[in-house]
Amino acid sequence: MHTSTVTVAVYRNAPKGEVTLDESDLQWSYFRGSGKGGQKRNKTESGVRVRHVPSGLVVRIESGRSLPQNKQRALDTLRARLAAQRRKRAKDQLDSHRKELVGSGMRGDKVRTIRVQDGVVTDHRSGAKLLLRDYLRGEWGELLTPLA
Repeated sequence: MHTSTVTVAVYRNAPKGEVTLDESDLQWSYFRGSGKGGQKRNKTESGVRVRHVPSGLVVRIESGRSLPQNKQRALDTLRARLAAQRRKRAKDQLDSHRKELVGSGMRGDKVRTIRVQDGVVTDHRSGAKLLLRDYLRGEWGELLTPLA
């Protein structure tokens, strides 16, 4: 890449939305937790598994001893994962759009070459050349007339 190559991209800020979960999109299942906790832990179904049907994400929580506590943790974890997934999707879309606008930044993407030592400006889209002094004065109308 040439040392004086510059690429510029301008895009607006996207509004941030909060993740909302619809109860009909969730599939709940309960199981007995494993690990420390004694007989109560082995007898009660305090483990929670929740599946978000539209995205296919599954969260499994069994760290707490109470079912309501584990359900809340599962919902919080699911919301966090969905938000991260949406942010990644938005970022990937923005990145691909930016690449489409900017190009690779390599020499083949150039629009105009300004050769100060020769006093010539070349427009690569039209193939026209312009004297540097006219270009610096902003005389763009003369850009389309080829130089001899």
